[in-house]
Amino acid sequence: MIEQAVDVRQSARPRRRARDRRWIRQLPAYIFLGAWSLFTLVTIGWVALASLKSNREVFREPWNLPTQLQFENYQRAWDSAKLGENFMNSVIIVGIAVLLILAISAPAAYVLARAKFRGRNLLTVIYIAGIGIPFPLLFIPLFAMLAGMNLTNSREGLILVYISLSIPFTVFILTGFFSTLPADLEDSAVIDGCNDFQVFRHVMLPLASPGILTAAIFNFIGLWNEFQLALIFIQDPVQRPLSLGLYSLKNSMTYTGDWAGLFAGVVLVMAPTILLFILLSERMISGITMGSVK
Repeated sequence: MIEQAVDVRQSARPRRRARDRRWIRQLPAYIFLGAWSLFTLVTIGWVALASLKSNREVFREPWNLPTQLQFENYQRAWDSAKLGENFMNSVIIVGIAVLLILAISAPAAYVLARAKFRGRNLLTVIYIAGIGIPFPLLFIPLFAMLAGMNLTNSREGLILVYISLSIPFTVFILTGFFSTLPADLEDSAVIDGCNDFQVFRHVMLPLASPGILTAAIFNFIGLWNEFQLALIFIQDPVQRPLSLGLYSLKNSMTYTGDWAGLFAGVVLVMAPTILLFILLSERMISGITMGSVK
């Protein structure tokens, strides 16, 4: 018994040493990630506190807590700067765009992942190649196409642009996820008499819900914060999304100097994406890892 205990201790020492060496090698990465996370939290917290201060406190006491919470900054940004209208425009544009992106990309990804036909690999490569196309190269052709359809300077035109440019990335994510689903369930559904659409709708789509949720979160965050395409295709102030509304509010600082209102507008832009990540981060991470197995 004593000899066995000695052997166990001796065999445990190399594993412990290897674990310690691995922890030491990973220490710089942990330090960097911890410092970056702390910097991000401090920045977001400072902006949130500045949005509750008066303009005088923002400049004279930038690092102190507000003496009195100025919630009228949000009211001023929401009404006077018309961020309320911009917020609703973003909800409509991004909400419709994400739903249509998923409605188009999910069947396409399912076919690319599960069906076997000639040219499937080439079609998959074309989708993946679409991710690497720089958006500025598409400004002129997209604007010409929207002008031909009389959809320039409209929310509908911007929704179409968002859908067309987001499909390659979404198909790429969902293709990897559909590839990991077990084929036995699919075969069982076919034996029970389901056609291809019924197999997709009633069997594979519910199983793919974590991956679809992950794709929806990524698209929502990306489109909610998108600025460049909206600046090109929307000129009407009534049609502007929230990112353009915040840009307009920033430009008005030249004449008004309402920095507390500007910080309140920044919080309004950040709040939906931060809340979404806090509530659904675990599902998003699990969806990414499950879809990356193959």
